[in-house]
Amino acid sequence: MNARTGQLTDPSGWETLELFADAPAFNRWLFDRIYPFCKGQVLEVGSGIGNISSLLLDKHLKVSLSDLRPEYCRYLTHQFVSNPDLQGVYQMDLSIPDFENRYPALINRFGTVIALNVVEHIEQDMLAVHNAKKLLRTGGNLIILVPAGKRLYNNFDRELGHYRRYSGKTLTGLLTDTGLTVTHISYFNFTGILGWWFSGSVLKKKMIPRSQLKLYNQLVPVFRIIDRLFVRFAGLSVIAVTTNQAT
Repeated sequence: MNARTGQLTDPSGWETLELFADAPAFNRWLFDRIYPFCKGQVLEVGSGIGNISSLLLDKHLKVSLSDLRPEYCRYLTHQFVSNPDLQGVYQMDLSIPDFENRYPALINRFGTVIALNVVEHIEQDMLAVHNAKKLLRTGGNLIILVPAGKRLYNNFDRELGHYRRYSGKTLTGLLTDTGLTVTHISYFNFTGILGWWFSGSVLKKKMIPRSQLKLYNQLVPVFRIIDRLFVRFAGLSVIAVTTNQAT
């Protein structure tokens, strides 16, 4: 932590994000999976310390960033304030019932809303998706990534504040129940399953080991190829793309 972040309210989350900041190949892999679905003005919900944000801005997209926690918002502002494509940084809570009244300037504004590893942190996940939908223009895309595999829930999930893990079927059901049209669903990071299970369930670790993630990052080119074989069946995460058809 440094002077510009102040007091950390999410130390485990911050440490995890810093670990992934040192895994650029992994971040690029994830970005490459979601970028084809981005259009118009983009809002990233749960931007953290900007591991994906920087890649969005590198594409010269008009990007707004947001996070629930003030220390992340301060960090994002400091990190990207000079980028001409940054449209704003917002402190945002997807779990509140009076969402439209709290953020009136952001309603129906975006062509794309991205929420990576966000919804699993919110107990009322349907409310969170409803609120994310309100941010979209008609025809806009909501891109969601959540952890997959109910049986993989372990110490890592508990330490990070996850309420649940999903399958392609349960995520599709959640999204369609909110009136969104699912246009794409696929799994991501099949090879990560073993490491997550062994370190979190067998060794009972609470944080991803830095050495393990460093090695994994080096092997991402191989894992990208393997993932193509399993993208429809299994992965450590599941990605959904939906379109807001509301008029």
